[in-house]
Amino acid sequence: MRAVLQRVRRGRVSVSGRTVAQIGQGIVILLGIGPQDGEEQTSYLVEKIANLRIFEDEQGKINRSLLDVHGETIVVSQFTLYADTRKGRRPSFINAAPPEIARRLVDLFAAKLNALGVPTQTGEFGANMLVEIDNDGPVTIWLER
Repeated sequence: MRAVLQRVRRGRVSVSGRTVAQIGQGIVILLGIGPQDGEEQTSYLVEKIANLRIFEDEQGKINRSLLDVHGETIVVSQFTLYADTRKGRRPSFINAAPPEIARRLVDLFAAKLNALGVPTQTGEFGANMLVEIDNDGPVTIWLER
């Protein structure tokens, strides 16, 4: 499982001109699922992300978590995080999980974040999405499990 976290002042996901998710301060999570991933990887990354200290405190130090700042998240399924570009010029995505596995784990990931008290929305699985990210900092972090 791979996640790219972008700390945002605001984030929004649209499909065909329709807003499907919108947040203020928080994290937009681009989430890639591999075929070997399951609940263990999901639980680990959810816990890590909710408690990762990437928000500034009163002294301007990056010392507060998503839970500390009462931030929100948008989870966007991103199979392209498993792109293999070692051969040729066209990426291969054979290392990404099949849609039936990925959809279940993306939904589980969002549900687990919500259960921890992090308001979480999702993009639209399998859709062509416009993801708007007002990256704050910028802070962008890559996680893998």
